[in-house]
Amino acid sequence: MAKQENNTLNQVGFWALLSMTLGLAPFQPEPHILGKLRWLAGGAEGMGLMDYFDLLLHGFPFVFLGVADRKSTRLNSSHHAHL
Repeated sequence: MAKQENNTLNQVGFWALLSMTLGLAPFQPEPHILGKLRWLAGGAEGMGLMDYFDLLLHGFPFVFLGVADRKSTRLNSSHHAHL
C-alpha cells in the first residue's frame, strides 16, 4: 500500500489558499492573472518578457493546485481500492 505523503507541497488546501491569494492578487479592478490571460488570448500584442514572467508567477499556484489535487485523488482512490 502506498504511504500518503503529508508534506505541505502535497496538501490541496495549502495550494488552494496560495492560488486565491498570490494567484489572484491584486484583486481590483480584476484579478491580475485574468488580465494577463485575456491579453495572451487576444494575441499577446505588446507583451514583454516581464509580462510573461508575471503570468508564470501568478499562475504557478494554480498548476501546483492541480498537481496536488491529482495526487490526492490518486492516493485516495488507491487507498479505497485496498480496503
